Amino acid sequence: MLSWALTFFIVAIIAAVLGFTTAVGAAASIAKVLFFIFLVLTLVALVAGALRGRPPV
Repeated sequence: MLSWALTFFIVAIIAAVLGFTTAVGAAASIAKVLFFIFLVLTLVALVAGALRGRPPV
């Protein structure tokens, strides 16, 4: 999921350089949403691993 966020971020940068303001807003919004979803899922996985008592690999 982080790779998708990075992909949309790169698309937003390229669109900004080319002057496509609507595409920049859409791609940046998608990248932001995907990043926060990734962040939440990462935190859930860390908490779940800590509750199970296993050391992280």
